[in-house]
Amino acid sequence: MIYCEALGPLEVTQDGAPAPDDLLWRRNIGLLLYLARAPARRCTRDHAIGLFWPEKDQAAARQSLREAVRILRRSVGEDHLRTHGDQLELTADGVEIDTERFDRCMAAGDWGGAAALVRGKFADGFAVPNAFAFEDWLMVEQGHWLRRSMDALIAYAEQRLAAGDLLGADEPARRALQLDPLSQRALRTVMARVALAGDRAGALELAQGHASPLEPETAALAERLRRGRERRLPRVATAPEGSVAWRRAPLIARERELAEILACWRDVRPGGAAVAIALATAGAGKTRLAEEVMARVGLAGGVCVATRAVPADRDQPLAGVLSLAHGGLLDAPGVAAAAPAALAALGRVAGEWAERFPAARTPGEPDLVAALSEVLRAATAEQPLLIVCDDAQWMDAASLAALETLLRNLARAPLLLLVTATDEPEPPTLVELRSHVGRDLRGVVVRLGHFDAHAIETLVRWALPTYTPEEAERLSRRIAQDSAGNPLLVVEICHALARGLDLGVTSGAWPRPLGTLDQTMPGDLPDTIVAAIRVGFNCLTPDARAALAAAAVLGGEERVSAQRIGAATRLEGAGLDAALDELEWRRWLVVEPRGYSFVARIVRDVVQRDMVTPGQARRILDAGGGGG
Repeated sequence: MIYCEALGPLEVTQDGAPAPDDLLWRRNIGLLLYLARAPARRCTRDHAIGLFWPEKDQAAARQSLREAVRILRRSVGEDHLRTHGDQLELTADGVEIDTERFDRCMAAGDWGGAAALVRGKFADGFAVPNAFAFEDWLMVEQGHWLRRSMDALIAYAEQRLAAGDLLGADEPARRALQLDPLSQRALRTVMARVALAGDRAGALELAQGHASPLEPETAALAERLRRGRERRLPRVATAPEGSVAWRRAPLIARERELAEILACWRDVRPGGAAVAIALATAGAGKTRLAEEVMARVGLAGGVCVATRAVPADRDQPLAGVLSLAHGGLLDAPGVAAAAPAALAALGRVAGEWAERFPAARTPGEPDLVAALSEVLRAATAEQPLLIVCDDAQWMDAASLAALETLLRNLARAPLLLLVTATDEPEPPTLVELRSHVGRDLRGVVVRLGHFDAHAIETLVRWALPTYTPEEAERLSRRIAQDSAGNPLLVVEICHALARGLDLGVTSGAWPRPLGTLDQTMPGDLPDTIVAAIRVGFNCLTPDARAALAAAAVLGGEERVSAQRIGAATRLEGAGLDAALDELEWRRWLVVEPRGYSFVARIVRDVVQRDMVTPGQARRILDAGGGGG
């Protein structure tokens, strides 16, 4: 059986071994390639002569063709290269060509399978001297397969990006751009991959260095990136070749949940509000999932308004509604078109709104829910809007009830409300909201579980790429025992291992019977996890360590502002910004306009207990303006 690889430099094998030398003569292999790609795998003798021997007289050309057919028959088999009068026909089972496998993969929607077959341009580098008609045919084939190959590579890269798999998206996206450096669809895919990894500047450099003027869609993506937030990070934090210890762990085992929420987003864009609720135990990655959704919505041109509740919010009526006013809504395009009464209502509870719209001030008690509905209606008339309420289990009951009211008031608006919460226990008002999803509210409910053995092993291979499969499998079992598959703990251990943690000197397993991460005290954590947190802390820059210690001491159950962290550490300006950006990038802290909070309470507790002395804590409290 002859197998021909044509999606790249031309390679031909026979029964898995190198093909005979005489088969590989250029005109012989060219004729084989042409017949394999010809309609019905047929051509006339005269057509073959015109393709490969146009310079010879008729008798000599026919003799050359007979010799080529003899050599091909010897290789493919007498029954697989037939002649019918003036016709040459290659049977389907005589030669297999990778383009046929490619077509089958594409027809089945197997973008990854199709992308794996693409090694370069069709028959790259192959030529037959003086065969000008064949060269013309080859040029047409190369154009056809370039388009098909680009479709496969970019579709696969976009599929991996949609699943949160930045590592899996990187190789096909960059191969597409190498295959066709002028392709702006490939450029946009690579820019999205780089931007989602946090390297906004790197994505913009790609656009600025492109060889041709940017298409409108590419220019719009670049403009959205320019308007986005710029983190002050060491280059190694975002470089693809940078240390694993600096890179964010890939999103693992969340493909289905991410896809369902993004499908909701696509559904609301034409109009029609929906809600997506993500439930999980503490440390299972609900905040990370929300960040992934926001990043993709932002790249697609949507507006994101985000807030994150903390325990102190539970006893403050409508604190969650107020947080939306502080959570970036003021900067959403279109809010200025809202009714003056609505702007005035928000101005009476949020100073930044009063400063932006001083003429809207009116007396009277504000109806915050009605005002927020009106402002959101104005904002969504301009662009689709994503509202994220993270850690909603800490929201006050009135705010949770108001979320459902907002959805009903804006039923026809292009609005997606994404709510994340722990499900142990789930607030009754959130249970009520969830009960309406799929009945009288459009939307989806997803639950994030702990990592299984495959997910843990995937992270181990990412963190320790030099490990053998047997070593990775043994280490995965150990991490599963120590962490019970809790994603936060698994990621911390993997990062610490990449930074040099020795599991041989640690022991213990988590959790205790019936325990959850929110119920766990630092003393209940196994040595492995505490050691991992310590390693991570010590790998921070000195300024970031100081800022994290201050956040742990000052925060308590509340957010802590950048100003208080700066006062407690004597950091200011660019130095403070860089330290806080590093902590956010390394996923120690989460930021919203009202301040910073820890991604996980247990991490804060370990930092406060083990990384800060009593004297340091006292000095932080004194400098930072009192206790948290």
